[in-house]
Amino acid sequence: MAATDCAFCRIVSGDMPARVVYRSDRVVAFHDVRPQAPVHILVVPVRHIQSLAELESEDRELVGELVLVAVEVARAQGLGPDGFRLVVNTGRHGGQTVYHLHLHVLGGRRFGWPPG
Repeated sequence: MAATDCAFCRIVSGDMPARVVYRSDRVVAFHDVRPQAPVHILVVPVRHIQSLAELESEDRELVGELVLVAVEVARAQGLGPDGFRLVVNTGRHGGQTVYHLHLHVLGGRRFGWPPG
């Protein structure tokens, strides 16, 4: 069930515009409106899940699909040879600002370590 006050649910439903690069029955990927790298794409489940902390054992297949879509999107953006970063922020202290599970695919520049 979609959360009507969730921006990502509105993107998934088509009620809010986004530059979508991938869509299936279970996963949508779109460009971040505030990119933190030359390539910054968000990969989200169609079903509203608040965060990683809300996942259940029956979500294993969905989580695998999210990661595989992130890799596919990274390759399609030409990030394969030089690499990319995959980030999931969880909760307030983890830096999550939109409470709909999402994976950040970041690339196109070198990243430092440790992050944050």
